[in-house]
Amino acid sequence: MREDHPLLEAVRPLVEAMGAEIIDPTGAEGDCILLEWEGELVAAVRVLTLHDALDHLVTQVEGELGGRLAELGRVQKQVAVRLLDERGAFRLRRSINEVADLMGVSRITIYNYLNSIRGE
Repeated sequence: MREDHPLLEAVRPLVEAMGAEIIDPTGAEGDCILLEWEGELVAAVRVLTLHDALDHLVTQVEGELGGRLAELGRVQKQVAVRLLDERGAFRLRRSINEVADLMGVSRITIYNYLNSIRGE
């Protein structure tokens, strides 16, 4: 696989933003998406599983806010919950419990933040 192929250079930012991975097409399996350019199989993209999705979303938010969820202040934790909610994190099973554990707060606190954000 040529790392500098124009197709890979074009899709790399999107693939990374999705938390996916560009791999050699010979290692493609299951849900991988094959990338073809002018009849040539160039690479494959291994997409996130639901299991990995929450970890990826949390890592993104931590990067945007400049620290681990547990280290953020109250206002930043509320911002983190808002960002995670906007990105669909809380649609995933047990995500409220996992985020609460990562933040070092109770799940009731997460529900309170969500109620405040959603105007409930």
